[in-house]
Amino acid sequence: MSDPSARLRFILGLKLKQLRSEHGWTLKEAASRAGLSFSYLSEIEKGKKYPTPSKLLELAETYGVPFDDLVSLRLSDDLAPIQEILGSDLLREFPLEMFGLRREDLLSLATDAPDKAGALVGALLDVGRTYDLQVEHFLLAALRSYQQTHRNYFADLEAAALDLRKTLGWGLEEPLDLPMLRRHLEEQFGLAIDTDALSEDPDLSGFRSVFLAGPPARLLVNGRLLASQQRFVLARELGYRVLNLPEYAPTSSWLRIESFEQLLSNFRASYFAGALLMPEEPARLGIQRLFDAATWEPARVRDLRREFDVTPEMLAYRLTQLAPRHLGLEELFFLRFARRRTTGSYRLTKVFNLSRVPVPHGLGRHEHYCRRWPAMRLLGQEATAASADVTLQRSHFVTEDAEFLILTQSRPLALSDDAESAVSVGFLVDRSLRSRVKYLEDASIPRFEVGLTCERCPLSESDCSERVAEPTLLRARLLRERQEQALIRLGVV
Repeated sequence: MSDPSARLRFILGLKLKQLRSEHGWTLKEAASRAGLSFSYLSEIEKGKKYPTPSKLLELAETYGVPFDDLVSLRLSDDLAPIQEILGSDLLREFPLEMFGLRREDLLSLATDAPDKAGALVGALLDVGRTYDLQVEHFLLAALRSYQQTHRNYFADLEAAALDLRKTLGWGLEEPLDLPMLRRHLEEQFGLAIDTDALSEDPDLSGFRSVFLAGPPARLLVNGRLLASQQRFVLARELGYRVLNLPEYAPTSSWLRIESFEQLLSNFRASYFAGALLMPEEPARLGIQRLFDAATWEPARVRDLRREFDVTPEMLAYRLTQLAPRHLGLEELFFLRFARRRTTGSYRLTKVFNLSRVPVPHGLGRHEHYCRRWPAMRLLGQEATAASADVTLQRSHFVTEDAEFLILTQSRPLALSDDAESAVSVGFLVDRSLRSRVKYLEDASIPRFEVGLTCERCPLSESDCSERVAEPTLLRARLLRERQEQALIRLGVV
């Protein structure tokens, strides 16, 4: 809570509510004993008003506590967790207004039962420390909620990208070339672009871009990136300027998220870049052609990427943005996995889920993601930067009555000789998908029963040769269920 006076009011309100509870008084009784009106004491307890010194003395005498203890900012041990979160970055940075709340609204809930609120907040803080949850995790979750609320489609950003193309005479049918984007940034905005500095610095060679405010403003773009990746970096840079975004993310990879505003600005600039590189109407028509084909052909996906000269990831992003809006395919998810060749380890690096079905997410650190997911099957195969592997798979969730059609593309990572990445977009197989995808029943599309992780999967070894770990968590859950049933039979429960 950044406002010192608001924090002072709130802490006093918590203390008074706790003291009244300890004495077993109703609000009316406490107000009468202190010589205050019922409504005035209620406003004080809610943190909306702060009494005069004389009224504070009366309250201290009424509850039998020292005046200095009552007016100090220190809370009792059982309310200490609330004090900790009051001064935390989380409360300051989390975009409560996006969910129709003010900070005062959220904190005032604690005044109804301060002891219980302190215990709850303490438990949440313990969970956060145990799993090393940072403010960034909550801000990223807030951004995902923002996207989900809008079904991941933003008409204002689509329109802004289209307007820029029209203003500059950039047609919709031809891809924007790299020199064109660079020239516009240099001439219109006076931006100096350097493609050598990052690749030559061993400590910064993993960044795609770094922005230096100047003056003069400089954009360092990693020259090792593919041309299609560099185009996205420059298009995003245009997004910041055209949209006049308030907070700038100085690096392409997050070292630290400074605020939700910074995170949101980066998202909007990136969305704008995608809409600029793949204009809405041509992209919609291309995606429609992809789904209207009579048979499944991986080459059509590569053709669509070449049409706009974009990366597999950009195509996947545009699918998640345009398919719900224009094709009625609202039940979808996006996943990005990375694999280290030397260790064979897998890491889930991004998740966005618009469906009601659980998909792989940040599970326990020692769990193994299901190797039947198409991203897992593709990663490890040899792929070249020029021609990324493409696969389509129908995956039936073994623990859910749901099946997804999953389009996956993989490629090596340009800035790492030891890693490769795969992006997947999954569409729920429902009435909408059956009416849109003509080749859904194509016999060449493999079908698999899939789970979340090996540790949770009910498939036997004979049913799944790809298992890499025992179903330990499933066995533990089944054991608990048997124990509960046994206790019920004994009449214990």
